[in-house]
Parts: sequence; C-alpha cells; structure tokens
Amino acid sequence: MFSNYHTHTCFCDGADSPEELVLEAIRLGCPEIGFSGHSCLSGENWCMTETGMQQYCAEIRYLQKKYVGRIKIRLGVELDIRSEIDPTCFDYIIGAVHYVPKDGVFYPVDESRESFIRAVYEAWAGDYYAFAEDYYIQIAKIWDLTHCSIVAHFDLLTKYNEGQCLFRTDHPRYIEAADSALDRLLQTPCLLEINTGAIARGYRTEAYPEARIRDRWLNAGKELILSSDCHEKSKLLCCFDKYRDLPHREVL
Repeated sequence: MFSNYHTHTCFCDGADSPEELVLEAIRLGCPEIGFSGHSCLSGENWCMTETGMQQYCAEIRYLQKKYVGRIKIRLGVELDIRSEIDPTCFDYIIGAVHYVPKDGVFYPVDESRESFIRAVYEAWAGDYYAFAEDYYIQIAKIWDLTHCSIVAHFDLLTKYNEGQCLFRTDHPRYIEAADSALDRLLQTPCLLEINTGAIARGYRTEAYPEARIRDRWLNAGKELILSSDCHEKSKLLCCFDKYRDLPHREVL
C-alpha cells in the first residue's frame, strides 16, 4: 500500500483536480496522499500564480476535512530554489532545481530536449560536463535554501539522456560534480526521492536518481522515499512495484 507526496494538479501543470487525485488514491488503497504544486516563479506558466496558490491551499485544506477517516491528505509545495514565497503554511516541502544560471540568464533544465541542448551549446559551448558542474552547484544548495523534507529529482539533467546519448554519467567530471552535491545533502535531514515521473512521461526507463547515487545515499544510512511526480491520476503510483524492494520510507 503506497503513498505519494509528489503530486501536481490543475492548479499548476497537472491534468486533474485535487479531488480527482484524492479519489484515485482512495481507489488504489493509498494510506496518504500529498500535494506539491509548483511554487510561484515570475513569468512561468507551469507554476502556480500567487492567487492560484491561495486557492490551492484552501482546496487542499477543504479536502483534508472532507475525507478525514478515509485517507490522510497533506498540503505540500514543490519549492524551486528561485522562488520567494513563505513556506510556513505547508505541511512539507519538496526542494527542486529547474534552472541553471549562467551570466545572468536562467536556463531551463527540463523544459524540452531542444531547449536543453540549445542551452548547453549557447551558454556552455557544448560542454555537457560544464553544465553538469553548474547544475550540481545548484543542487547542493537545495536544503540550505528551502529546508525541504524531500529533494526532488536529484539528477533531472539526465531526463533527455536515455542510453547516455548526450553525455556519460560515469565520466569523472560528472561523478565529481554529482558526488559533491550529494555529500552536501548527506549532511542534512532531507529524504531523497526515487522519482518515476520521467518513466511515466516516456523520457526514461529508470527512475531518478541513477542506481549509483541511490546506493551512495543508502550506504550512508540515509532514507529514500518513492515518488511518482504525478501529473495525471492514471500515473499516481507509476512503476512503484519496480522499486518496492529498495529500502524506502512508506510515509513522511
């Protein structure tokens, strides 16, 4: 009986209403569901607006009361490190990096394959390892800037790298950059998610983060949590069975 805490609704870039997702979670036998709408980012239409975030919070609090005794519902937020919001009203925080800064410009990590490749060639002269080094500098800051309970999609920059088609994650420069960020996060109380979202959307055949990162995290005595990064109710527990045997926390 799984729970999921990385869940997006029609208040940001998800397809379904919060109540539709609650009903699907009940149907699947989930003991808990957590909502984690994207925090406000100026000019970004995939995030909640300030007004939308207020409505989102009110809706989730309403559903908590409506479905009490049937399922536990948590109000969370996926807080990008660039966001400037007051997170104290949320039950938990998922910390995330979606942009990498270079010379005063913020380049998207996962907007599309085309924009990712274009950014690497425009700002990093085609050097994917230089991009990775700057990306993981941002990842290392997640807990310091958000005080999150969960770190989202640690190696999101591999979203379009299925089969190592753009760069190799066993390259010494990549490993050094990723491990440096991981070492910083190992010093914090946060959980690392096993995120199946890119599988659900057809970009990857494995969850974030890759096995080497997961193994380092577990060998350090830290905890993982399963997460689907859900954007539509049919994928609420996508591929959880595939990773159920990995040591992980069932609920927050």
